[in-house]
Amino acid sequence: MPDASQCARTVIEELISRGVREVVVAPGSRSAPLAYEIFEADRIDLLRLHIRTDERSAGFTALGLAKASGEPVAVITTSGTAVANLHPAVLEASHSRLPLIMVTADRPAYLIGTGANQTTEQRGVFGDHVRATAQFDDHRGDVRHWQYHTARLVIAAVGERTADPGPVQLNIAFSEPLTPTPVAINTRPPVVIEPLRRPTDPVSLPAGPQTVIMVGDTDPASGLAAAALAEQAHLPLLGEPSSNARRGPNAIGLYRLLLATELSDEIERVIVVGHPTLSRPVSRLLARDDVELIAVTPHARWDDAGIGAAVVAPAVAPEPGDPDWLQRWRDHDRRLRELIDRRLIEDADFTGPRLAGAVWTGLGGSDTLFAGSSNPVRDLDLAPITTDPPTVYANRGLAGIDGSNSTVAGIALATGRPTHALVGDLTFLHDLGGLLIGPDEPRPDLRVIVANDNGGSIFATLEYGAPSHLRAFERIFGTSQQIDLEQLAGGVGAGFRRVIDAAEMTEVLAEPPIGVEVVEAVIDRRHRRTLDRQLTELATSL
Repeated sequence: MPDASQCARTVIEELISRGVREVVVAPGSRSAPLAYEIFEADRIDLLRLHIRTDERSAGFTALGLAKASGEPVAVITTSGTAVANLHPAVLEASHSRLPLIMVTADRPAYLIGTGANQTTEQRGVFGDHVRATAQFDDHRGDVRHWQYHTARLVIAAVGERTADPGPVQLNIAFSEPLTPTPVAINTRPPVVIEPLRRPTDPVSLPAGPQTVIMVGDTDPASGLAAAALAEQAHLPLLGEPSSNARRGPNAIGLYRLLLATELSDEIERVIVVGHPTLSRPVSRLLARDDVELIAVTPHARWDDAGIGAAVVAPAVAPEPGDPDWLQRWRDHDRRLRELIDRRLIEDADFTGPRLAGAVWTGLGGSDTLFAGSSNPVRDLDLAPITTDPPTVYANRGLAGIDGSNSTVAGIALATGRPTHALVGDLTFLHDLGGLLIGPDEPRPDLRVIVANDNGGSIFATLEYGAPSHLRAFERIFGTSQQIDLEQLAGGVGAGFRRVIDAAEMTEVLAEPPIGVEVVEAVIDRRHRRTLDRQLTELATSL
């Protein structure tokens, strides 16, 4: 006999015993047994419940919660297309190694293939993008079965036995009745599963080659460790905005432009931390045959886009580098910074780099910043190094624009800190539903800064923006929307303000956000391609 309530309670109890403290639920009928149990667990403070009406937003909210907390987060949906809407968040979680637990409700197996309402083949819907899957139904007496598979999936999600964390799927077929019924007390204790112990001794790297430390997207603790390593080894530190390593005396703020100078030609070894994918100059550096690549990661999988890593290690201990090598990078960075700042200040237009610089310098160590894909994160990559930068997150696993508002809402809820996002207008519109948070839900203190250049200016900086392609550019790449952001913000219950220059942006940032706010920064993209070319030319002129 089926017992949906007993099955749902067993699963939720097991998730809680394994450390799940945040659960995002999208409403639905087939998932009702799980929703009732989550509601009761939230009521007695065993976990925190978040309701989202859009499953895609629910998935990315859970992703943001996992990204900022480092803990496993569950998202629960009903059957059918609801499950498929989790796929974008699953892809990002897979490539970012985030412990996302998809608990997808299903119809009984005998209905599969019959055309029954909201019924499809849900097992394996996420393919190879999940670390593990499990499928069971609510047949009474299967408590051990339910506990075992739930525990197995949480362990797989956090990577305790594999050093390969990531998303998992638990697909449960529920039969009616789906409303609560009396449940027998479960007396079976959870299984104790010890994590594997792995060696963490650093690999020694001899002195000699001209070395830089390249830090891509990574968590705050790893970014801070990379910055400390650069100081200890007296090496130049090239850190992307979401590396959390753009700090300290060794950080080279304009490294991306300096990779077009003779300094790049002299690099012989790169110590790579995190997932560096932001710019083509970095990609070209990591693909060079004459550069020794050292990949540093605690995970079973490692990133090696250039397919050239000579060493993969959990930690490294390089011998101190040549002080003159580091000083040359610092000197070039200082001189180029003077030229870049002068060029940006002279521009009559409010540009993306000016906006990003105002955001970066206007935030401090008590703040959290989400860097949107496309131009915003690249503009932040040109911002000056500050003494106490914000903690930075970004969806760089696949670097898509989808789910950004939902992700940063999850980050803000997980940290409980004043949180900002810098996103483009298309990114903001793509996930407007991420700001639809019900009146009874936990609400973040979140300020979304929209760099509104009325379209996709990132494409203007690429080959598609060349003069020979201008006839097609605006329609298929520029994609101007002409949307009134003030009306949209009001429609989702968010505060609104518009800024037109860096001084106004700095003024806004002087106060922390209260509730959800939208700030529209009106910038000009007409000369974006020319501006990028001029900044590169300043670097090569040194």
